[in-house]
Amino acid sequence: MTYFKDFQISEAIKRAIEEMGFEEPSPIQEKAIPVILEGGDVIGQAQTGTGKTAAFGIPIVDKVSNEPYVQALILTPTRELAVQVSGELQKLSVHKRIRTLPIYGGQSIGHQIRALNQGVHVVIGTPGRILDHLRRQTLKLDRVHTVVLDEADEMLDMGFVEDIESILSQVNTKRQTLLFSATMPQAIRKLSTKYMSHPKTVTINKGEVTAPLIEQRYFKVLERNKVDSLCRIIDSDEVELGILFCRTKKGVAELTEALQARGYLADGLHGDLSQSQRDDVMKKFRDSSIEFLIATDVAARGIDVQNVSHVINYDIPQDPESYVHRIGRTGRAGRTGLALTLVTPREMKHLRSIEHEIKMTIPSHAVPTLEDVVFKQQSSWKKLVMDTIDSKGNDRELFDPLVNELLNEYSGEDVVRALLQLHFSSDSSKDEPGYQFGETGGAAGMIRFFINVGRNVKLNPKIVSDEIAKLVGIPTKSIGRIDVFDNFTFVDVPEESAPFVYEALRHSRLNGAKVNLEPAKPRPKRTNRHQTPPK
Repeated sequence: MTYFKDFQISEAIKRAIEEMGFEEPSPIQEKAIPVILEGGDVIGQAQTGTGKTAAFGIPIVDKVSNEPYVQALILTPTRELAVQVSGELQKLSVHKRIRTLPIYGGQSIGHQIRALNQGVHVVIGTPGRILDHLRRQTLKLDRVHTVVLDEADEMLDMGFVEDIESILSQVNTKRQTLLFSATMPQAIRKLSTKYMSHPKTVTINKGEVTAPLIEQRYFKVLERNKVDSLCRIIDSDEVELGILFCRTKKGVAELTEALQARGYLADGLHGDLSQSQRDDVMKKFRDSSIEFLIATDVAARGIDVQNVSHVINYDIPQDPESYVHRIGRTGRAGRTGLALTLVTPREMKHLRSIEHEIKMTIPSHAVPTLEDVVFKQQSSWKKLVMDTIDSKGNDRELFDPLVNELLNEYSGEDVVRALLQLHFSSDSSKDEPGYQFGETGGAAGMIRFFINVGRNVKLNPKIVSDEIAKLVGIPTKSIGRIDVFDNFTFVDVPEESAPFVYEALRHSRLNGAKVNLEPAKPRPKRTNRHQTPPK
């Protein structure tokens, strides 16, 4: 096992790393730092959340001297990432007199020029604003010994390729160039061929990205009860800081509003926010004024907050790489992290493709019951009540007539119990009505469904049971009787799984054929063999 003390870096940097709470390097740090320290060009393939900032930051702050000129340049796709990288480098260089400066649009250029004139060692910035300073000749790169392209694929996606090439053409040619990217499209390879000299490549596979410190779970939820299911999940867990991911800006806005209405300390981050609004939300998240940050993948780009205990995929990510990218935001700095994913029946196939890609099975957990939540929250509720009693507020006497009236009619225990139930379980217990399938003629504890295809599309009981098990995530042995006829099929499924089977299969395909699924009608008492299918 490698430790930071094993690297050939100065004692000042080792001390800073120790004070930051790091002992063992992450996979990308372990592989990249020794190669970067050799002095040659390096390509690192790694997502956000794998510790890549320290992978290039440690060698840079170790190499930078106290001479007052720009010695290292780090290009990032976003302002947020520029600020975060600068902050990380400041922590790493706390025992060396090194000045770092984040440079980005939206901030006063006059302030940046004054800071540059006072002497800066490391500049971290977005391509557009760096180019602006080069044109004004307020930034000189002729003595830079290290250039980093951080999240290079994101910069290219955002249309910065020409800016990057223009900047690199003005940097000292006797330099070390480091390129970090989550993916390696052709455009990145072309850039590296043109501006790097015999680069060594360092990669970490997806198994290493997910990391054993991140515990992963998924919860089967119905679309109609999704918010309530989420509330029960977070109420029954110890969440310090959580990032909740939604697929769209609209989803972020709706979930933020729903959680705030339920009293959670939450705020949203999406592309329509101004930079000052975004900074305000991030400040609240960093200083724990809010517990939950709700974001889209794009809005969360570059976020690096150390003590995130939970990443929750409220909407399942579009692809396996996004999943790995998201969950890497927890379990930082040697801490354990929890990655939770809410999966609706229609998304089960999507989950299976993610499992296939990351080469592991994500365990399924049941959404906590109201009883689970009450049991888990008892101590915090007790403290809340005790604190209110101890506070001795001025408006207490307002309630005395009502208190006396209630205590005259009911026991103190009944009043307290009713108030707790009213206040603490009202939100959790008001799930939207579930599906009412009625009497379907299924066996005891089972719901019987009618499917409008049968042997005419080459269906057989094994195909039906295997497809239901795969789509819904239940064992085939839990599926009951299956009757396949020429043009239709009946299947019994467990009552608790019936809503998921209904949502997953009603407009799905079986054996390639598009199907319609409905609750069956009870079979006539005289015959149980030839039921007339529903109209």
